[in-house]
Amino acid sequence: MGKNGVYSKPVLVLNATFEPLNVCNIKRALGLVLSGKAEIIVNGRGYIHTSTADYELPSVIRLSSMVKRPHPRIALSKREILHRDNYTCQYCGKRTRVMTIDHVIPRRLNGPYTWENLVAACPSCNHHKGSKTPEEANMMLKRKPFEPTASAQYRFGHHLNSHQEWQQFIEGW
Repeated sequence: MGKNGVYSKPVLVLNATFEPLNVCNIKRALGLVLSGKAEIIVNGRGYIHTSTADYELPSVIRLSSMVKRPHPRIALSKREILHRDNYTCQYCGKRTRVMTIDHVIPRRLNGPYTWENLVAACPSCNHHKGSKTPEEANMMLKRKPFEPTASAQYRFGHHLNSHQEWQQFIEGW
């Protein structure tokens, strides 16, 4: 892998309280560490060697000072609706990567673009339901739609397959 590939790998960024804040790349993480704004908590990738020094390639860093921020919310998007519904049709239960988004209360009836009115649906169920309500189409939802909580597991959990060392920092937040 070239040097640019190494520098673009994800690094978990923790607040001073060890709360997971976000994910950045190694290049950004090294900048924070070398400027004294963060410390390396887990070196999961080895070292980079320069003519004057060896530097750890971090997997997890912790900011030196506390960053105050409002409680995060998940942005409403097709990708996040599919993630929330686990790429599973909320009408028939079919799980596939080819999914559409359905308005439970159709747009023709002024159905809003909200977490509580949007669900993942397979193309055939979405076509069958059309612009009817679930009751009119005789199609019941498997689960009532909801706004997901912006927990660390929800926001960063997809990284855990390739970064098991993050697990201890994500659990409980």
